[in-house]
Amino acid sequence: MDIIGVTLREGADLTGFRAAVRRLVARRVPPELVAWTSTATGDLFGASFNEDAPPIGLPRAVAALIDLVICHRDPERYALLYALVWRVLHGEPHLLENPGDRLVHRLDALRREVRRDLHKMHAFLRFREVTDPDGGERYVAWFEPEHFILQAAAPFFVERFASLAWSILTPQGALHWDRQKLTMGPPAKRGEAPEGDALEAAWRCYYESVFNPARLNQAAMRAEMPRKYWRNLPEAAAIRDLVHGASARVQDMLQREAAVPDKRDPEKAVAAMARQKPQSLEALNRLITAAEPLSPGAARAVLGEGPVGAAIALVGEQPGDQEEREGRPFVGPAGQVLNQALAHAGLDRHQIYVTNAVKHFKFEQRGKRRIHQKPDAGEIRRYRWWLLEELDFVRPRLVVALGATAAQALAGKPISVTRARGETWFGDRHGFVTVHPSYLLRIQDAAAKAQAMREFLADMDRIKALAAA
Repeated sequence: MDIIGVTLREGADLTGFRAAVRRLVARRVPPELVAWTSTATGDLFGASFNEDAPPIGLPRAVAALIDLVICHRDPERYALLYALVWRVLHGEPHLLENPGDRLVHRLDALRREVRRDLHKMHAFLRFREVTDPDGGERYVAWFEPEHFILQAAAPFFVERFASLAWSILTPQGALHWDRQKLTMGPPAKRGEAPEGDALEAAWRCYYESVFNPARLNQAAMRAEMPRKYWRNLPEAAAIRDLVHGASARVQDMLQREAAVPDKRDPEKAVAAMARQKPQSLEALNRLITAAEPLSPGAARAVLGEGPVGAAIALVGEQPGDQEEREGRPFVGPAGQVLNQALAHAGLDRHQIYVTNAVKHFKFEQRGKRRIHQKPDAGEIRRYRWWLLEELDFVRPRLVVALGATAAQALAGKPISVTRARGETWFGDRHGFVTVHPSYLLRIQDAAAKAQAMREFLADMDRIKALAAA
């Protein structure tokens, strides 16, 4: 069989790729006999190869991987993806579960680069207000993505800014939203976007007020917010002065802290631990274990458990009576419900990192019983430093908030589980919000409990799919 040339449109031609794959599979053309190219006017195969072909069924994880990798700039992405499809359809249906495979490893690297580019667009795109020719408000932003992510990013901005009329201009094309319909436009130039608006001074003032000099890490800041994005960020103009003045501000903070006579103040205790800057999860855990409990009467801290690098991290509220006695998270009745749900979804708890937003058991003594008490906002805030440091060391792909306390700790603000339930972002962390397993135990009505359990199991299935994507 001769080499077959397949020409797709420039960019992320997902429709063309799917059509090409169906026809190639129908003709049993192996990957080594296909030459993939892209042009501005791709026409797939040409007149000799235009017959219709039936659809093919692929595992959900494979389809999700294709949706992302197709957005990468690597000219070999189509060939790599077709090689994956071919192997999955010819005896290797679970290929993606083998991270040691060279093809899987390379495709996963491309997927992560696209997801990082999407995250950068979500985080660093800034709208500026302009006036439409008809006198209405419109918000315009300029962004330069590394990969062909414009269409993939569109649903995020439509959902987040549904009530505004906006345009996103890029060298690849433009998105225009009129509060009802999304349209695509041609590539744009930087000069077509406004340089600033009246709100930027207020935004810079806010950024300066929340900047914490004690946590300054210039290498991490440059890695997370590369200079290429600074031109479009109004707060970037303040960064140089903030960095240069950080040392003096830290010394001032220390002096003011030393002037406070109460050394057992919990806020000061947390600040003292943060200054030690633990370099590993083990060092962080030693700090937590040695710390004075911020919950009166608690006997010991209950640490997180699970492998560093776990794909999923589950964050609960706080340890309960049984958890404190055994020194492990989620070993009581709520833990049993959680274990059942994980098993139903095919998730191995030993491969998941499990922890709590608050590390000590807060309770009210009633006779011989210790009755759980919900942590207040101040306690959640004080323990938040530990939780964020812990997750930085574990580096999960997906962080799951089990209940409102965990969601508040991760987001830094109160979150309604009912409204936020599902996939989300906690800053730059890919997240998911669902109910705490103890909520299921408190439901008295049998029918309502069964329905709530079905919804919780569906959440676990979704969590598994997101972590594997």
